[in-house]
Amino acid sequence: MAITNGPKCRLCRREGAKLYLKGTKCESDKCIFNRRPQAPGQQGTKRKRALSDYGKQLREKQRAKRIYGILERQFRKYVDESLKTRGVSGEILMQKLETRLDNLVYRGGFAVSRPQARQFIRSGFFTVNGKAVRTPSQQLKPGDIIKPVTFEKLHLREGFVLPDWLVANVKEKHIKFARKPMLDDFQEQLVNVQSIIEFYSR
Repeated sequence: MAITNGPKCRLCRREGAKLYLKGTKCESDKCIFNRRPQAPGQQGTKRKRALSDYGKQLREKQRAKRIYGILERQFRKYVDESLKTRGVSGEILMQKLETRLDNLVYRGGFAVSRPQARQFIRSGFFTVNGKAVRTPSQQLKPGDIIKPVTFEKLHLREGFVLPDWLVANVKEKHIKFARKPMLDDFQEQLVNVQSIIEFYSR
């Protein structure tokens, strides 16, 4: 599991966008990015230099890794598999990132952030198709059902919108992975997936 040492707010400032790594704090007035949106460090106060194409692609790659909490080795593996699979490489990469268990727990509103979702999974708070799981990076398939073992220790996310590829069953208190997400589902995505593919295709 990817572990980020140091202030998470510095990562948002470095990428120039909110990555929502601290849950509800990112949406409140206490968010440091609202007060100091410039890059961290002394150089952050200086005039920004225009990035090269390589620099832009690198930043997109770093941003995606930080949003999903993935280290370079695993992220590179996802990209390599996407390039080898028939279809649109960018769409396949996003599907691999979005169908991780920790992301689906976050998307389902069971956690206020992806780091918290990973913590809950590691603690055994969720089952997939009735079986206990403790691997946040587990890839799920359409038809899989995610259900909390208990709601007492969860921090349910408020005001979120459930993605179209997930279906909530209020009576049974679970989330069903209905279908794989498509590129059209990522119109408001924070990362430019095509730039990431181009970065690794050099």
